[in-house]
Amino acid sequence: MAKSKVIAIDGPSGSGKSTVAKKVAANLELTYLDTGAMFRAIALYLTTKKVSSGETSKIIELLDKLKFEYQPEELVLIRLDGTDLTEKIREHHVSQLASKYSQVSEIRNYLKNMQREIASVRPSILEGRDIGSVIFPDAALKIFLTAKPEVRAQRRLEELRERSPNESYEYQSILNDIVKRDQSDQNRAVAPLVKASDAIEIDTSDKTIEMIIEEITLLFQERKKDFY
Repeated sequence: MAKSKVIAIDGPSGSGKSTVAKKVAANLELTYLDTGAMFRAIALYLTTKKVSSGETSKIIELLDKLKFEYQPEELVLIRLDGTDLTEKIREHHVSQLASKYSQVSEIRNYLKNMQREIASVRPSILEGRDIGSVIFPDAALKIFLTAKPEVRAQRRLEELRERSPNESYEYQSILNDIVKRDQSDQNRAVAPLVKASDAIEIDTSDKTIEMIIEEITLLFQERKKDFY
């Protein structure tokens, strides 16, 4: 049976999924889909509409009418109903919103169908928390990236300081958020964070981005026939 021409990268927040996926996509000329950004955008959108995660009928109604554009033009990652959310969805508080709204099955199905449609066009790389277990269980290559919570918190702190140098952030607060997010993602009823049985685990705690990219690239080369 033919496999989906997809590299699925799963793992907890701060494990390096987004950075690695983007660079691997560029190096191998694959289509990159930032699934986390998609959930963040939906969560932010519903929050601004004052619709809670429990208002299923309202969520369905809004999603049916929503104009969701992924990479509609250069420098624009996501645009909803004409509003560019590329930068806004990277703000720290949106991460907690995404964790809450991502448990809604209607939202997951909406984005799952969109992701499958985009990835069906050409070889792709996706990162998230259930790509290899739920979205693409038949992916040609599955990777599970992980790292110690303390390492992930430090990475997140540096990322936030670089993006917003005038803002004040506390390491302990970020670490607490990450631990809480891990527990929520692992224990949620809908599509919990889990390592697929056939995924290859890579601990990024003591590895550079270049080392991780090289490792994944070698794994891709071993399975290249499944992508083309």
